Amino acid sequence: MAAAQEYEPNATPWVRAQLEKIDRTGDTRSVSMHDRHVVVVIMTGVRTGKARRVPLMRVEHDGAYAAVASKGGAPRDPVWLRNLVANPDVTVQDGTVVFERRARLVEGDERARWWERAVAAYPPYAQYQTRTRRRIPVFVLEPR
Repeated sequence: MAAAQEYEPNATPWVRAQLEKIDRTGDTRSVSMHDRHVVVVIMTGVRTGKARRVPLMRVEHDGAYAAVASKGGAPRDPVWLRNLVANPDVTVQDGTVVFERRARLVEGDERARWWERAVAAYPPYAQYQTRTRRRIPVFVLEPR
C-alpha cells in the first residue's frame, strides 16, 4: 500500500484527530496515548476493500510489532481484527518510517511473550484484560 493513497476516514472522532495530526506532521511520534507513542497500521477493509488506518500502541521487538486487539477491554473484538485475519498484508508507519509487514495471530508461549512485551510498553493492557471475558488477541506484524 502506498503511503500517499487516500484512506477511508476513521469513524471515531479522537482517532480521526490523531490521524489528521500524523498526516500534518508526517510523524507518528506527534501523537501519543498516555504519554506512549503509537504506530499506524494500514490495512485493507474486509467488507469494503478500502484502505483503513488504525493507530495502535507501539510494541516493537527485533523489527516485529504487536497489534493488540484490546478495545479497552470491551466485550467484543475491535472491527479491525477481522481486517487483519482476512487481509494480513499491512503497512506500518513508525515515526516517519513506513514498511510492509504480514500479520499473524499468536497463541501459546509466543502469545505470552508478546503479551508481556505489550504490557511493558503499555501497562493499561493488563487492566483491560480484567474487564473482559475474552482473551485479548495479539497479532505479530513481521517482515514479509
